Amino acid sequence: MVAFVILHYKNFNDTIECIDSIEKIEGNKKIIVVDNNSLNDKEIKILNNKTDDLILLEENIGFAKANNKGINLSIKYKPEFVVVINNDIVIDDVNFIKKIENNYKDYEFDMLGTKIISPGDSCNPFPVLKNKLELDSEIKRCNKLIKIYKNSVLYFLLQIYLNIKHFIKKPIKLENGKKLEKNVALHGCGIIFSKKYLEKYEHAFYNETFLYHEEEFLYQRVLKDSLISIYDPNMVIYHKEGSSLNKIFDTNRKKKLFKEIERLKSLELLKDII
Repeated sequence: MVAFVILHYKNFNDTIECIDSIEKIEGNKKIIVVDNNSLNDKEIKILNNKTDDLILLEENIGFAKANNKGINLSIKYKPEFVVVINNDIVIDDVNFIKKIENNYKDYEFDMLGTKIISPGDSCNPFPVLKNKLELDSEIKRCNKLIKIYKNSVLYFLLQIYLNIKHFIKKPIKLENGKKLEKNVALHGCGIIFSKKYLEKYEHAFYNETFLYHEEEFLYQRVLKDSLISIYDPNMVIYHKEGSSLNKIFDTNRKKKLFKEIERLKSLELLKDII
């Protein structure tokens, strides 16, 4: 049996589309939605009829903690695998569960990632920060961006600079790997955990972060605990990317400022891990 844990925040229609796509997948499955305190009464009623479990949190506790609650609840079904996905994910593959099972037969993975089709930079394997030097550099960059995003004039000047820079040379878009890879970092928008992995840890995700850089924490477990992570490009998910944040913030500057502030918090926590 496979449990699907969907993290919901805003964008109710995305969540419905995500559930509808899962319902088409062949195989024994359960659907669990975790709501970060954003549903109204009408939406709750609809989701209660479309899910096996609906967890209604009293406050927005972020990505890791909310997903961990959904994963912990799923254990009551004794799943062989738990698929953890954002609510803006669509899975258009009726054989998705069968492919998970085949990967486990071949590799006995702890975590499995798929090819990610996205308008943004979501991809696998995911380019994580791998050492303290890279981490320190990213913290400095993050602090610099926060100062710029707090100032509307500096933000305006940065946008002009980036427009000119990208006109001269288009930025490189991250791409999915073309072949199966082992023991790589995986994007947090959609990860498949095996029962073997879930039995090793109290929390599937590092429980102290709010948003961003969850991938680095998981990758450090892969390195330190000799886990098996697999990227399979023959499995595909579709990620709309950032749709929840677009619902919250009325300007790109505010959205980017929020993102950098939360990223910095996670990066500081990562200092104790790397």
